Amino acid sequence: MQSTRAPILLTSFAPWRASQPSNSSDDLLIQSQQTGALPPETIILRKLPVNFQLAPTQVIAKIFELRPRWVVCCGMAESRNQLNLELQGTCNQRVLQTSINLKTLMADTQITAVSHSAGEFVCNHLYFRVLDFLNHANWPCECVFVHVPRLTKANWQPIQSDFQLMLDRLSTPQKNLWAKQAA
Repeated sequence: MQSTRAPILLTSFAPWRASQPSNSSDDLLIQSQQTGALPPETIILRKLPVNFQLAPTQVIAKIFELRPRWVVCCGMAESRNQLNLELQGTCNQRVLQTSINLKTLMADTQITAVSHSAGEFVCNHLYFRVLDFLNHANWPCECVFVHVPRLTKANWQPIQSDFQLMLDRLSTPQKNLWAKQAA
């Protein structure tokens, strides 16, 4: 009997500064996995290099290999204080948006918001390249980028709860999650 759950590919980054003991995106994925909070059939690609060429190459190769239904790229946003679902990735003058309805995905979350800027570093570059690849490949795969703030004792539980809720929504097929949204 075939599973009704759609496979999810999760990605995280390695630390990019010597002073960082870890990257909060990787910490969230590992803790979620260890506590059994990830949906079945979730595949994790951990500790992507913080490199403009290598990170997208590794993620796109894994998408090509696994052909997941959902790709959730996670990165650290030190200056933010909540989970941010990124609406779009940009490169030069081009803007590509996720086709996932972010408002529906984050409904009833505690500490999550939609962001219109994935930044100007590797996170944005990875997001744009993955969205561009998926658009050109025309595969039935959707992608969203999640920025994770520094994890603390105060924010850990609501962040993990929100993350788990959103992954559970993705793993249960719902047409309204990929309906085009207003920018």
